[in-house]
Amino acid sequence: MSFPLQTMDPEVSLLLQCPPGGLPQEQVRVELSPAYDRRPLPGGDNTITAIWESRLQTQPWLFNAPKFRLHSATLAPTDSPGPQLLLRLGLTSYRDFLGTNWASSASWLRQQGATDWDDKQAYLADPLGVGATLVTADNFLVFLRRSWQVAEAPGLVDVPGGHPEPQALCPGDSPQHRDLPGELVVRELFSSVLQEICDEVNLPLLTLSHPLLLGIARNETSAGRASAEFYVQCSLTSEAVRNYYLGGGPEAHESTGIIFVEAQRMQRFQETEMWAELCPSAKGAILLYSRVPGSAI
Repeated sequence: MSFPLQTMDPEVSLLLQCPPGGLPQEQVRVELSPAYDRRPLPGGDNTITAIWESRLQTQPWLFNAPKFRLHSATLAPTDSPGPQLLLRLGLTSYRDFLGTNWASSASWLRQQGATDWDDKQAYLADPLGVGATLVTADNFLVFLRRSWQVAEAPGLVDVPGGHPEPQALCPGDSPQHRDLPGELVVRELFSSVLQEICDEVNLPLLTLSHPLLLGIARNETSAGRASAEFYVQCSLTSEAVRNYYLGGGPEAHESTGIIFVEAQRMQRFQETEMWAELCPSAKGAILLYSRVPGSAI
């Protein structure tokens, strides 16, 4: 089992830190099972439906979509053969995320999950996100200022990221666990972070390295929702990256500006004024990156 690592920021916790240098795709295995889905709420899921319908009244552009749910993650001993990380995933949805992690009852649901199942996340959707510590050829980290129009963390500073999508592997509104082989889910997890960089920063895929998984962080402002945080190297300088970004991209509407910070500042980034402007998931990405020894990646 993995145990949360201590941070000095109450908005974020680190669920798991991968070995120094991070893990490539072939070192990660996924076990997808209905046993890892969210537990039905005490008293039934009618409250989730009510919350969703209420949100649609004020935000009719919202749409539901299936997501992968992180149940747990286990690192193997470093000297063991085969993949070093096992991710146990279920399926959930954006609707269930709004009706559990974002519900006013989220803290109560965590308490009740701990009491009923010895797992404070048992009743929560916990859709797994992805984020990228993206480093340019001249050694700058890339951040984006989020638009005021996005649903989560409007106006804050984030790293490029999003979600792996079950529908990318199995089209349709209701993919089933049996239709999603673990090796394809791993591939989607790693490829989705590259796709998010391409869509949000407008970078050509060929300028990006293979992602390395640094660890998993929990956003404590959304009841512990987890995000897999990656390291990705870009072959372009920060100036070239800025020019591509200004050219627009498929998800240009999600951000209003691009920010570059020297990689050498990351070790003490928590002491800067900009730290307070970061989304919790971005804080998790930087905390994991700053724990990697300088020569490891």
